[in-house]
Amino acid sequence: MSSLTRRRIAWTLLLLTPAMFAVNMLMARYATFVPPNALALGRWFFVAMLLLPFAWPRLVRHRAALSREWRDLLLLGAIGMWICGAWVYIGARSVPALNIGLIYAASPILVVALGRLLYRERLTMGRIAGIVLCLAGVAAVFAKGRLENLLSVQFTEGDLWIAAASACWGLYSVLLKARPSALDPLTRLCAISFAGCLVLLPFTVGEALFWQAPDLADWRTWASFLVLAVIPGVGAYGAFAYCVRELGPSVTSVSMYLGPLYVGILAWVVLGEAPQWYHLIGTVLVLPGLFLATRPASKGI
Repeated sequence: MSSLTRRRIAWTLLLLTPAMFAVNMLMARYATFVPPNALALGRWFFVAMLLLPFAWPRLVRHRAALSREWRDLLLLGAIGMWICGAWVYIGARSVPALNIGLIYAASPILVVALGRLLYRERLTMGRIAGIVLCLAGVAAVFAKGRLENLLSVQFTEGDLWIAAASACWGLYSVLLKARPSALDPLTRLCAISFAGCLVLLPFTVGEALFWQAPDLADWRTWASFLVLAVIPGVGAYGAFAYCVRELGPSVTSVSMYLGPLYVGILAWVVLGEAPQWYHLIGTVLVLPGLFLATRPASKGI
């Protein structure tokens, strides 16, 4: 395949990748008939099984590294697959999909803040302005566009679940860089997925015993697992990695700013969740804020 063809494919995937990630928010709202921990466990178990045929030779070859890194894998699995998985599905039971997309879109501000603490990355005026815009945008969604709601701190329980998961997604992203690994990205994702399943298993069992068990006889349960594993799991992660390789991380990262737009459109078309005026305000504030907050420091103001 020629270099030009690969780049054309990458530019196509660049537009599709945020839409694939957006499917997770839509499924979180749709698949409320599956308990949240079970939904996360099913998703990441299928991701791990889909990746295993490709990752197995490297897992065997790097088994010494697995024995050294097992604590990191469990930590990343707990944050990335349990908190950023099940907690989103808990919050989605009462929060519209566009709220989830906008709140999640602000997670890079934590990456910027932790980058300052851990790597002494330069905190420019542009980045500070971006963080302020992101926080203002998320606050507008939280408060449903009304200042009195914000002043009285009338956040819903679902909003707080999503906000906690969003913050932990930023932490997960930083830890992936801060904790070096001998594994390549695909093999590491497979290992983290299995570790996340181990963390999720006791919560899923407890959920089934004391609240609700998944209906494994319902075809919709298995369809939800597969859709979540294939599209926002293997598909989105694989497309993102391909774009990074062909176009570079800076260009690829900009595409993720399209996430809230895709979530809003898909939620309106598929779920009938029409955007409200305060979602527009949040989007107008968050998207340029993300651009400013995540620009390279050398280009900052």
